Amino acid sequence: MLNALETVTTVIVGLMVGVEFSVAFVINRILDALPDDSNQLGRAHGGRMLGAVMPVWYITSLVLVAVWAIAGRHHDGAGLVVTAGALLIVSVVMSVLLLVPINNRSKTWTPENRPADWKQQMNRWDRFHYVRVAVIIAAFTLLAAALEV
Repeated sequence: MLNALETVTTVIVGLMVGVEFSVAFVINRILDALPDDSNQLGRAHGGRMLGAVMPVWYITSLVLVAVWAIAGRHHDGAGLVVTAGALLIVSVVMSVLLLVPINNRSKTWTPENRPADWKQQMNRWDRFHYVRVAVIIAAFTLLAAALEV
């Protein structure tokens, strides 16, 4: 049963990493190549859509890692799983404190009501997001390594 939990958890976290990586290095680059109105509308739509899904994904990932850490506490690799869980906690705290406030503002913007500094706010979100992606990649890497221990 622990093997199934380990596999499911690693796959779910890995998929989350893939989505967030894609947002950072594919989707946002595509949107940035569009005219300002289309860029901003695309980011607002993405903020609404992913803003509804990603919190559930992050919390589910964190809960699964916590269950794995508890269930496998006497197995080799438990320290890797605990460290991965700590990194996921960091990513959730970063999200709540740094990224969600910007996202909550930007998802309501239209070309008619967006602030003059909307691009600077999006660039700030992007910088925080790059750090968050690095954190969750590290967590995923630790989980993958724990499977091999």
